[in-house]
Amino acid sequence: MAKAWQRAELGQRAAKPVDWRKRMSDNVAWALLVYTALQIFVTMGALHARGTSLMPYFALVVLVVATGGEAGLSDAVPGTGLAERRADELERSATALGCAKVIRLDYPDSGMCNEHNGFASLPVDEPAHRLAAILRAERADALTIYDRNGGYGHPDHVQVYRVGQRAAALAGTRLVLEATVDRTALTRALSLVHWTRLLPPDFAPERLRHCYSDRASITHRIDVSGYLSQKRRAMAAHASQATGGSGPRTLAFFLKLPGPIFRRVLGAEWFIEQGREPGKASVTDLFASLR
Repeated sequence: MAKAWQRAELGQRAAKPVDWRKRMSDNVAWALLVYTALQIFVTMGALHARGTSLMPYFALVVLVVATGGEAGLSDAVPGTGLAERRADELERSATALGCAKVIRLDYPDSGMCNEHNGFASLPVDEPAHRLAAILRAERADALTIYDRNGGYGHPDHVQVYRVGQRAAALAGTRLVLEATVDRTALTRALSLVHWTRLLPPDFAPERLRHCYSDRASITHRIDVSGYLSQKRRAMAAHASQATGGSGPRTLAFFLKLPGPIFRRVLGAEWFIEQGREPGKASVTDLFASLR
């Protein structure tokens, strides 16, 4: 593979071949996540971010999942195999995204209010040491986690942030990226359309004012509009996330969006690189710190 990379580089310019193995390893641990349809696909497209060459972005993607999502909303009857159903959905979603491997840690789902005393209630060190071992085994250059708010605030997401930080420190992982959403743009947009009553309850502007991340703290904005078909397939794989509850589900809402609107809403991904000061212009190369 390295020879193929070198030939491609020489085809672009007459210069000494670049061995990308010296820039980053073949392995990148992508993310520690809890089971959730709207975060499983986040950041995947950024591995293929546009630039002068796609060669630096060839990497193995390892998806580490903390819980099975067995306490999540669904139209399934409780105790009738929701965890197994979601494990199958996870595998199909990861295949759509091109993940090389899925590793399940199988911690219990805490529930939205931590009512099940699950993953969110565990001391950080035990899961952090497990993740650190994976990072070392995979020779990971980068780890993505949730932001400090846990995205929309699920207790298990917040725990992922804590565990991921600790694991990266234990393993010496060079690059830690918090996957997030530009809260400034999100709340402005929702305030404009909330009166239509077409949005799911989760998208109430007042609910999201303390979720995700303020624009001033974001370091990266990645254009992934060329990979929206993979995103849509990955989202559609999580069918059990599209039903349940008393109102419309966020996933079902997104899957019904027409192509141009889907592109507008999901064509960019945002990150906070730990240790990097936000600049006036967002970084567009996800792996800039590794090169």
